[in-house]
Amino acid sequence: MSTVSLASGRPTIADRLIRRSLATDIVLVAAGAGLTGLLAQWVIPMWPVPFSGQTLAVLLVGASLGAARGAISLALYALLGVIGVPWFSDWSHGPSVVFGPTGGYIVGFIAAAALVGWLAQRQWDRKVVGAVVAFLAGSVTIYAIALPWLAVVTGFDLATTLQRGLYPFIVGDVLKALVAGAALPLSWKLVARAKR
Repeated sequence: MSTVSLASGRPTIADRLIRRSLATDIVLVAAGAGLTGLLAQWVIPMWPVPFSGQTLAVLLVGASLGAARGAISLALYALLGVIGVPWFSDWSHGPSVVFGPTGGYIVGFIAAAALVGWLAQRQWDRKVVGAVVAFLAGSVTIYAIALPWLAVVTGFDLATTLQRGLYPFIVGDVLKALVAGAALPLSWKLVARAKR
């Protein structure tokens, strides 16, 4: 008997912990959006882009839920933030955030979660090196969308866009990738041990 699920393809860490079903998928998608909203409040104010814990959440949500559920979770995060849930960084919300300088990052989160989830479904998250590479690829995906968006919205030239939207975040993003890259393989080992 097959069970309806938003997840497709190979199982992720969430699938090892909770049986796939539409009901559990809805809970996991909502929890991923909530985690992103929560970590968005770990913020160091900077202009025009603050430093926050959102990207760590994006990487973890994508890897733990897989491509489809991860992307849906981050799309839900963006949609609910636009319609008024104050969970973008520093409790902000509304269309002005998504259409402003940080909007490209929020849109990039969806693509990054999909990519990291896709890689996790191919077992990149089972070993530290693969997980770190997957998470760095997710970060690059965010910037590929966010930086052109930032330049268009602010009118910054290339040098200013990189100074305001990339350089201050590189060290933090590498650290987030290392933390997430260590957490996922460890989680897989703990789940395997618990299943025995």
